[in-house]
Amino acid sequence: MKELVRLRVKPSRDGKRFKYFLDYRDENNKRRRISLGHTDKRKAEKQRTQKERELRMGIVMPQSMRLSSFAEDSLARTGNLVRESTRREYESTMWDFIGVVGNMDYQLVSFKHGERYRQACLNKGNSPATVAKKLKHLKRLFQLAVERDQLEVNPLKRVKAPKLPKKTVEVYTADECSRILKVARDGQKDGALNWELLIIVAVTTGMRRGELLNLVWSDVDFEAKTVEVRPKENTPKTWAWLVKDTDCRTLPLTDEVIAMLAEHRAKQPEGFPYVFVPPLRYEYIQQLREQGKWGLIHSRTNVINRFNTKYKRILKKAGVRELKFHDLRNTALSNWFAGGMREYDVMNLAGHSSFATTHKFYLAVADDLVDRAREAAEKTLRQDLARIWHAAS
Repeated sequence: MKELVRLRVKPSRDGKRFKYFLDYRDENNKRRRISLGHTDKRKAEKQRTQKERELRMGIVMPQSMRLSSFAEDSLARTGNLVRESTRREYESTMWDFIGVVGNMDYQLVSFKHGERYRQACLNKGNSPATVAKKLKHLKRLFQLAVERDQLEVNPLKRVKAPKLPKKTVEVYTADECSRILKVARDGQKDGALNWELLIIVAVTTGMRRGELLNLVWSDVDFEAKTVEVRPKENTPKTWAWLVKDTDCRTLPLTDEVIAMLAEHRAKQPEGFPYVFVPPLRYEYIQQLREQGKWGLIHSRTNVINRFNTKYKRILKKAGVRELKFHDLRNTALSNWFAGGMREYDVMNLAGHSSFATTHKFYLAVADDLVDRAREAAEKTLRQDLARIWHAAS
C-alpha cells in the first residue's frame, strides 16, 4: 500500500540540531508540510501514523468523525437494509459506548476500548446476553466501515463476548395449552382480538407474533389449506411490514384451523383486510397513519395495544407459568420434531436464517425423547427385572 505521509528530518542551520516534520498531499492534492517541533522519533512515528489514517479516511470523506457522527453516517448509508427497531438499537448501543470511552474519533477506537466497554456493561449489571448483543451491534458498525474502506481493520473484531449459559427451550405442555385456550375462549368479547384463534394458529404453524398480527386474508388459501408469510407494502388498506430473516414461506393449516378461520372471517366486515386486527383498532391505526404517526417499528410492536399485558392476564387466569407468547412458536417447532420431521424441513418452515437456531430445538426434543425412552423401558421391564433379581437372590 502506498505511503501517503513521509516522516522527514530537518536539520538546523548550524547542523547541530534537527526537528521532525511530515510531508503529504491533502485531499485537494496540494503539497503540505507540518513541523512536529520535537526530536522524539517514537512520538513522530505515531504522529505520522495518525496523519496517514486521517488522509486515508479523507479518500472517502473529507474530515474525520466523532463516534456519534460515525454511527449516524453509517446508518444513513445503510438505509432501509435494517429494521427501524434495529437502527434504534444500534444508536442506543453507540451512545452507551460513548458514555464509557467518550465521543472520540472513530478511527482511534482500539481493542482496549472494546474490552473497557464490555467490563463497564458487566459492572453496571447487564446480563452476559445483553452485553454480547451490544458488542455484536458495535462490531457490525465498525465492520461496515471496513467494507466501505473507511477503516483498514475492525478494531473490535477480536473482543470476546461474555460466556453465555446454555438457554433452555421453553414450551407449553398439552395441558397448559388446553387451559390457556379455555380461558381465551371464555373471555372472548365481540369486537376484541380473537385470542383463542390467534393462539391456535400460533401453536400449529409456529408463526411469530408480528407475522400473525400482520396477516391479511389474501395470505390464507382456503382451498390449498395454507398460509403464506410475506412482507406487506404500504397501501391505503395495509401498512408496510417486513418479515424477519426470510422474505416468504408457506405453512400448512389443518382442516380444523381452516374451518375456524372461515367462521372468523364471516363475522368481520366485508372487505376487511386483516385476520387478527380488531376493526376498532384498525380504524385507530388508520388515523395514526394519516397523521404520519405510524412506521415500520409500530407494525412490529404496536399492532395490538398492551399485547404482553393482556396475554399474561390469560396465563394467570389459566394457572399457567408465566412464559412468553413466543414460546407458542417454540412449542410448535418442538412438536414438529417430536412428530419426526427433519431439521432441514423445520428450518424452512420456521423461517430460520441459521441452522444453529433450528438445531437447538432439535436437541431439546432429542433430550425429551431420551427421557421418554427411559421411562418406557422402565415401565416395560420393571416387573421382569424384579423377577430376575429375586430369582438370582
